[in-house]
Amino acid sequence: MRDLSGKRIALFVPCYVDQFAPRVAMAARAVLARVGVAAEFPVEQTCCGQPMANMGCHDDAVPLAERFVRVFADYDYVVCPSGSCTAMVRRHYPELTFDASDRSVCERTFELCEFLDGVVGVGSWPGSFEHRVGLHKGCHGLRDLRIGTSSERIGAAGDPVAGLLSNVAGLELVELSRTDECCGFGGTFSLDEPGVSAMMGRDRIADHGQAGAEIIASGDMSCLLHLDGLMRRQHSAMRVMHVAEILAEALV
Repeated sequence: MRDLSGKRIALFVPCYVDQFAPRVAMAARAVLARVGVAAEFPVEQTCCGQPMANMGCHDDAVPLAERFVRVFADYDYVVCPSGSCTAMVRRHYPELTFDASDRSVCERTFELCEFLDGVVGVGSWPGSFEHRVGLHKGCHGLRDLRIGTSSERIGAAGDPVAGLLSNVAGLELVELSRTDECCGFGGTFSLDEPGVSAMMGRDRIADHGQAGAEIIASGDMSCLLHLDGLMRRQHSAMRVMHVAEILAEALV
């Protein structure tokens, strides 16, 4: 593993994780600590502006983007347990009014699993997690950040999330029939088209259930919150866990 002891590394926590699943942020920090990264949490951080940008309100997103750059400017790396928020910063911030120094902050922002795999170089993971796990790949992480291989692309690509989970003793990744299908959340799409959104989510739950998964895992808690709500209504025996939670629980 790479020694990052001389680097300043910040943990960027998405607002929905902060409000609805703070345990994910705590798990991410524990995982980073296990690989020797003492991540700082700048308390001045706030929403990245993705909801505004996704709705076409780009002018409203600019102040939040500028705040993000100010808050994280002095860090060597920014790590986020969310593919969608990382994609907003790294891929879509440059579309806003930024100069070269601002863009460098965007380039230093990584999703948690790609940071562990590509920057830290994590191999085997200590501990064990004796469960059958289905991996849901969020659209932003898969298609914006290329964390994994999507079916519409030709050619091989890495899959750091599956790689990390595969290195946990006792964890069995089940085989899904549609490995890269959207869960239907899509931010405000789930509000504008609730029927379609719920149908897509139920399709994903059925796929995981037929594969024998006990747990649906993902690097995006927004997708998992959507699926969890649907599963609660179905009284499903499956549960959801962020990848960071699985890695942290394996350490116990």
